[in-house]
Amino acid sequence: MTERPITFGGILPTIPESEHLHDRPHWRCRTCDDPWPCAEARARLLEEYREFPSLLRIYLSAQMYEALDDLTADGRPLPLNLYERFLAWTRTRPPT
Repeated sequence: MTERPITFGGILPTIPESEHLHDRPHWRCRTCDDPWPCAEARARLLEEYREFPSLLRIYLSAQMYEALDDLTADGRPLPLNLYERFLAWTRTRPPT
């Protein structure tokens, strides 16, 4: 969910576009409340790391392990879909 800009008499707004960042320790998007990385975060990450896809996977691997620690704190059960949630979608084309 992206905030719509508000204009006042043709003056451009100074409100920045909402970023889809994670909210620890629950690892939900601060903007849309979907599990992070949400669809918008994924699209932005793919764009940001388009020249360096291996760095995207390294970054998201680190985030996945941070999420694993947070989501299993206090004896909570292990989430079963973390690989799919954090890494499976990063391979945008089949390996050659």
